Amino acid sequence: MDVVGEFHKEENYLVYHHPKYHPVPQIQSPSSSGEKSINKQPIFLCPNARSNVAEAKSRRESPCFYEDNFPLISSPEYLFSRKSYYNHSVLPLFWCNNKEFDADDGGCRACKYHDFGSGYYFCNLCDKKYHRECVQSPLKIKHPYHPAHALQLHGGYYSLNCIFCGTSVSRLAYYCSICEVCMHPICAMKPIPFIIYQTKMHDHPLTFFHRKASLTCNVCGLLRKLYPTYICAECNFVAHNDCMNFPRIIKISRHPHRIFHTSSLPSGEWSCGVCRKNIDGDYGAYTCDKCCDYVVHSICALGKYEWDGKDLENVSEEDDITPDVGPFDMISEGKILHFLHVHHLYLQVSIAYDENKFCQACILPIFEGNFYSCIECDFILHETCAKSHRKIQHALHPHLLTLKLMSLYESNLLMCDACGRFSGGFVYACDLEECHFNLDILCASISEPLDYQDHQHPLYVASEKKYNPMCSVCCYKHDKHVLKAMLEKPESRESWCEVCEHYLSDIDTCVVYGCDECCTTFHVECLFGHDPYVRFGQQCEVDGIKFQVLRKSNTSRPFCNSCKQRCQHKIFKRHNFIACSVRCVLRNL
Repeated sequence: MDVVGEFHKEENYLVYHHPKYHPVPQIQSPSSSGEKSINKQPIFLCPNARSNVAEAKSRRESPCFYEDNFPLISSPEYLFSRKSYYNHSVLPLFWCNNKEFDADDGGCRACKYHDFGSGYYFCNLCDKKYHRECVQSPLKIKHPYHPAHALQLHGGYYSLNCIFCGTSVSRLAYYCSICEVCMHPICAMKPIPFIIYQTKMHDHPLTFFHRKASLTCNVCGLLRKLYPTYICAECNFVAHNDCMNFPRIIKISRHPHRIFHTSSLPSGEWSCGVCRKNIDGDYGAYTCDKCCDYVVHSICALGKYEWDGKDLENVSEEDDITPDVGPFDMISEGKILHFLHVHHLYLQVSIAYDENKFCQACILPIFEGNFYSCIECDFILHETCAKSHRKIQHALHPHLLTLKLMSLYESNLLMCDACGRFSGGFVYACDLEECHFNLDILCASISEPLDYQDHQHPLYVASEKKYNPMCSVCCYKHDKHVLKAMLEKPESRESWCEVCEHYLSDIDTCVVYGCDECCTTFHVECLFGHDPYVRFGQQCEVDGIKFQVLRKSNTSRPFCNSCKQRCQHKIFKRHNFIACSVRCVLRNL
């Protein structure tokens, strides 16, 4: 039976110890022959092989196995008597000990984590490197951060973060299925300081509190029973291990000024500037010294969509200022030179709707109003789109976003990270190489609070996907008149959509569009189509797949070869394959 790993107190630390593997015995003692003997460590099994054995067993025992993760069942030691692909060993790598994995190398193959290991192993068969902690990981660990239950070694995938480092967990990890907590093997075996003498959030020494109790953290103001906690014996101060070194000064995506951490707030009612929930003023939060009413929960302020990870203490505020360079040069009255087009654009007024005129930025038609047009080519911009800033800070991303033209990309279609739609127009993109964040120009134009005419409360951007918000408006045949949103569906059972020709009641949506003069009605999705921001006549490429976007004929609506429904708005053609949307093109591959 595999021995359970445990922790023991050594001076000021709780240190992981496994009687067989960790630390590796190096004691030398004189033998009877006068020679010295060395206790050698065993040969270890490849972690990838251990995981494959466990997954195969789970699938054999349950033919309908669809679990995201599964418990490992075998010892980390290599068995010479068992010869198979699932029983191959690894070799120690002494030359790279105490070095961090290269991110481009994929990190440790077992845990997908890039942090330092106390040692490394290499598998010739898999051609991968592994942390020593992952290779020597026992099936169970009794960890001080989770004393209620032993942590079981699992493989697979999790929708959880490590309770030690706070980063996401994947593949090999220690997991408690009762409490839903995870730890990377390398984090689970790191020494735990019993006393911490200097932290950013407190002046006195903090002592590790073994027993989980109902203690509210003074820094974040939350009661998180499953998170390791430190306490101050002198002043009744409590802090989670991941809160005690929160940055004092930061800048977030949802506010134009820096915000500062404070230990408490003046008496009164406070609302978080990110999640909009109430804040208890007796605990820590971030505030703005320029906007007296702006306050944010500590945890909300440090979210991955809000904070860029930079501590701005001792950093000049001048570094926060981004030069606001206009999107175009004014050549003369009604004549501009836009930074994303080589020719001059001239201001015009749209009097009548022309279905062949589309804005190159938002890909929506030109209706009544002002627009800029190029007399040398078919480049057209709404006046409002032409005024879009070169750089913006958006609530959905912690870094600055730069306005770019889609043709500058290898693929001339990108999916907007806000609405999930493909776009062939202008896009706001993050300049950082490690970020692949894009917003189409319409989603980028939405700021908070948003005052929607048919809702009595202000609306705010929900950045966390866990909220899974459902749009209350959307839960083509062109009309020559302006269509109006109808918040109440026509009561008549005979009312149908002019595009799909189904009854309005067949689709569960709160809003439909209609024309009072023509007595026509439309479903929202049917009116705009699946890909409203993809241009007609565009030669597109997504993930190396090339296709063409055609205008639907007024006399025919061909069937989509993928979903078998009629093409309602545009036709996407790849060789002889006809599809009604970009997704249907990609789904067929």
